[in-house]
Amino acid sequence: MSDIGRKGLGEQASEKVTPQSQKSTFQAASENVTGAGDKIMGAVQPSGDKSTTQKVGDSTRSNADDAQSEGKGILGSAKDTLSSAADTVTGKTNEATS
Repeated sequence: MSDIGRKGLGEQASEKVTPQSQKSTFQAASENVTGAGDKIMGAVQPSGDKSTTQKVGDSTRSNADDAQSEGKGILGSAKDTLSSAADTVTGKTNEATS
């Protein structure tokens, strides 16, 4: 059972396993809005007031968010490296423009 104003783990899991291609535009938008609301509620609700399942769900989401942010960091780093390499090959280094 989920806490008041929170999504249950079953609902969250169902949303994750359903392919985006099978969701209507309204359903996808609704999931984004309710997911954001649940994330906010999880952040402001004291841990002592959370049920065990909500603690598990919040911890899992936090780890997934961290992994996603790290993935963007790695992707951004790779993009910067490739951009720098391309600039070097084309002669667009800082020394060439000075």
